[in-house]
Amino acid sequence: MNNYRSLTQEEIQILENNNCWAESWDNVSVAENFKPYSFHRVMFYGTIRLGEFEKQVEVSTGFFKHAGINNATLRNVTVGNDCLIENVGNFINNYTIGNDCYISNICTMETTEGATYGEGHLVSVLNEMGDGNVILFNELNSQLAAFMVKHFNDRQLKDAIHRMISEEIKLSNPDRGTIGNNVKIVNTKEITNTVIKDDCEISGAARLSDCTIMSSNDASVYIGTGVICENSIISNGCSITNSVKMQDCFVGEACQITNGFTAEASLFFANSFMANGEACAAFCGPFSASHHKSSLLIGGEFSFYNAGSNTNFSNHAYKMGPMHYGTLERGTKTASGSYVLMPATIGAFSVCFGKLMHHPDTRCLPFSYLMAYGDTMYLVPGRNITTVGLYRDIKKWPKRDKRAASCRKSIINFDWLSPFTVGEIVEGKQILENLRAASGDNVSSYNYHEYVINASSLRKGIKYYDIALRIYMGAVLKRAVKGGWLGKPQTEIGLGKWNDLSGLLLPESEELRIIEDIKSGTLETIQDVSNRFREINDHFREYQWTWSYNMILDYYGLEELDEEAMRQIHKDYITARRAWIAEIRKDAEKEFAMGDVEQDVFDDFISKLDHEIDYEE
Repeated sequence: MNNYRSLTQEEIQILENNNCWAESWDNVSVAENFKPYSFHRVMFYGTIRLGEFEKQVEVSTGFFKHAGINNATLRNVTVGNDCLIENVGNFINNYTIGNDCYISNICTMETTEGATYGEGHLVSVLNEMGDGNVILFNELNSQLAAFMVKHFNDRQLKDAIHRMISEEIKLSNPDRGTIGNNVKIVNTKEITNTVIKDDCEISGAARLSDCTIMSSNDASVYIGTGVICENSIISNGCSITNSVKMQDCFVGEACQITNGFTAEASLFFANSFMANGEACAAFCGPFSASHHKSSLLIGGEFSFYNAGSNTNFSNHAYKMGPMHYGTLERGTKTASGSYVLMPATIGAFSVCFGKLMHHPDTRCLPFSYLMAYGDTMYLVPGRNITTVGLYRDIKKWPKRDKRAASCRKSIINFDWLSPFTVGEIVEGKQILENLRAASGDNVSSYNYHEYVINASSLRKGIKYYDIALRIYMGAVLKRAVKGGWLGKPQTEIGLGKWNDLSGLLLPESEELRIIEDIKSGTLETIQDVSNRFREINDHFREYQWTWSYNMILDYYGLEELDEEAMRQIHKDYITARRAWIAEIRKDAEKEFAMGDVEQDVFDDFISKLDHEIDYEE
């Protein structure tokens, strides 16, 4: 922090000799060690504060210029130490600029009356013409956004959340636009009412208006050529490039948006990738992706999702190679909620339909394919459990989290088998067994609402679901032994239904408790709510064990979990796991036989399967 003093008459004379002019030199304050020699053709209006200008600034690799200000008009501006500001076509007005910044060849940078910096805007996701249901602000994460959308109709809850967010914004909003330290802004036309944090680079942007860019040293943000961004917030580690147009949006950590993508009133969270297409009123949770010009994400809620081209939700079927694309996946739904895609897989090549438009009571058959032949819809239950795509995606998603450790506001649980998905598997298996019991074994197909399930598909579905259940129970038991919490659960939290709150897997009872605690004032601030989400996630294994313990007793018909039962569960786990790997191997061999996979890729994949036995104990 600089201590400022008035200019000396000698310093004023040097500045004037360098064609600098001030509306009033009395309103120009400078740091103690200020030297005026590196200022040329600068006009000062209003209140000006200038730091020290001693260093060389690297403007391009190996190309250094001395810090200073050249060819610029400044009004009511504070400039930190060792900045280089040059060739400002219009002016910089009402701005605070940090240390070590390079600002060159820009037109206008200004803060005007009523600036919001992108915070406080109420947008409507899932329903583009509906009332606003999410407030944009710097500390928004996928859990809070999903929570607001899900419980939008609870007026008391909504009012309480809006109050907390408004208080948070009042505490954080600056009185004028700010540029952080080590910021580079070049060849950019207009920056209005925008806060830009440390280590951000903006190169060739067309317009940034009422935005906040949450950059940092370990998670810098890059804004590239032709970008227009209005009333939006961009989080740490993001890249927005190549003529992206964005309005009323929130972009979470480590997202990439590029190649002319257009977005309005949409949310993008942790590690999402968007290119070429368009989003409107879309809720794109963690690891959402769209690559194609003809893709329109509108009025849907997605996570671990990869949009195909136009209405083709699976643009191709590469599953073993590096260019795998998924379809409609975990936590995907439409605006009205009448067409809900229930838990499928984490990023796998699958579709799972839960509550459908014409049958609101239809129960979920997870990890399933739904295919149409003419007017007949065929359901293939559980098929995706044993595919190459599922196996590959289970391994890849945790490795693709590019967020810096200090910038992970959104919580992501990568468990592909959890109380959330396994609860659906238990119900799906029961549905199939009930169908078989009702119609018998001597039929060629079964009718499930308006869908046809071939007899062979039904038998395999039961088998696949059972494999998944035994793998899950064995894995949870193994973790409980290693973690030291084996035995009767110490809490009842975890019993009952579980939900997916855009990456956070939690018992429904805990979600309901959050609602009541917000209404009662037990949770008073947004930070309190965020901490509660973290607390629930921190206790995930404990709550999971409570749910799993009771599920294990029900599955095996036990009164308690004794040594003999544990040996049987582990034995079943080994058997199921090997059967699972064998099915995945068959799927890989089938894909290789189609000629779409190179020999070395196939061999590498099979080698990984061969090593799965190492993880059994």
